[in-house]
Amino acid sequence: MHPRATFPFLAASVARSFWWRWALPVLVGVLSAGCSQSSVADVAASPLRPATAAPTPAAAVKAAAIPDSLRLTPVPPLAGVPDSLHEAVRVLHSRLGAEAAGLRLDVLERACVGYLNLRRVGKVQQVGRLAVADMDLPSSEPRFWVIDLTNGRVLHQSHVAHGRGSGKLRAQRFSNVMKSACTALGFYRTQDTYQGKHGLSRRLRGLDAGQNDNALRRYVVLHAADYVSKQHLEKHGQAGYSRGCPALPPDQYRAIIKAVGEGGCLYLSGPGAESKWLEGAVAAKQLQLRGWQ
Repeated sequence: MHPRATFPFLAASVARSFWWRWALPVLVGVLSAGCSQSSVADVAASPLRPATAAPTPAAAVKAAAIPDSLRLTPVPPLAGVPDSLHEAVRVLHSRLGAEAAGLRLDVLERACVGYLNLRRVGKVQQVGRLAVADMDLPSSEPRFWVIDLTNGRVLHQSHVAHGRGSGKLRAQRFSNVMKSACTALGFYRTQDTYQGKHGLSRRLRGLDAGQNDNALRRYVVLHAADYVSKQHLEKHGQAGYSRGCPALPPDQYRAIIKAVGEGGCLYLSGPGAESKWLEGAVAAKQLQLRGWQ
């Protein structure tokens, strides 16, 4: 029986009671509401809601336009970094110009802090030279930079591949484990070059224990790969996958391998990257004493 057909019966049954005579309109109202269906137009016209939504801030509109799959992971600020070091990195970033527009300031700051601390203890020997890859960016973007810290300029910018075990367009998993085929985050010292199956390659020594220190055993090196070429990117819209190496475009790899040199500093940034080399206060003292040297 439809709820509307019950109304006469309910009205006759409860008419003897004063209480029910009072409750009947309420009961009928409840039953009637249960039978009705609200349309989108009804809801929009309801006096309980404004007729038009409040204007959305431009920043929120821009953020909403970015798919969740491409939304970058926030980089946690480093503790104990003095204002003098913050300012030095900000000035450096500004000097790098348009080529470094995609290099996030927080990523650059971490890379600089690590470089200064590694220079202080002699772990890297290349003076004023820093390579940075932001592996949180999609592989469709040029996310690898070689920077001349002393003169404040970008020497090279390129695409770079991540390991096939780390994800597809975005790298989301990182590992130091043998045969994981994942990218391992952290600071590296660039080692010697050799001729391998990918041609000229440069070995990498991981400097973060437990996070990337299997790099030499895993044969994680800088090398060229066709799956990072312009043709591959144009055809597929993104770089292909390595077995964990930061593979480079065939038309740029020789210049990049030469520019980073032996004994240089490479930082692979990404979600969850931690390092004992990120001591801001110590790095600030090194900068004050030696500059970017």
